[in-house]
Amino acid sequence: MQVAYWIVAGLLAFFYLYSGGTKIVQSKEKLQPMMKWLDVTPMAAVRAIGIVEVLGAIGLILPPLTNIAPVLALVSAIGFVLVQIGAIIVHLARGEARQLGLNIGLLVLAGVAIWLATIWL
Repeated sequence: MQVAYWIVAGLLAFFYLYSGGTKIVQSKEKLQPMMKWLDVTPMAAVRAIGIVEVLGAIGLILPPLTNIAPVLALVSAIGFVLVQIGAIIVHLARGEARQLGLNIGLLVLAGVAIWLATIWL
């Protein structure tokens, strides 16, 4: 079960480190083609989401790796489920149902990470 956790957590961490890092460092003009929802979202909120994503990615990997507060891996996975629920709500509200594939995939992956992270409880 630990091997499965590390595979799932590694995939999620890689995705969210990239996604969050991009939101933190890129300008609004560079992000706009990838994220249409930026037209109604303040950049401070986008940066905050990026910081949450990076911290969550770190939380999936570092606590279980160091065995210091490994329950934080579970908390991080729950946070990613909440992030994707929010993203799905935003896409549906904007009439972008065709954009949900990635969000649903990440939601499922984060749900699996929750289940697998229970090995540290």
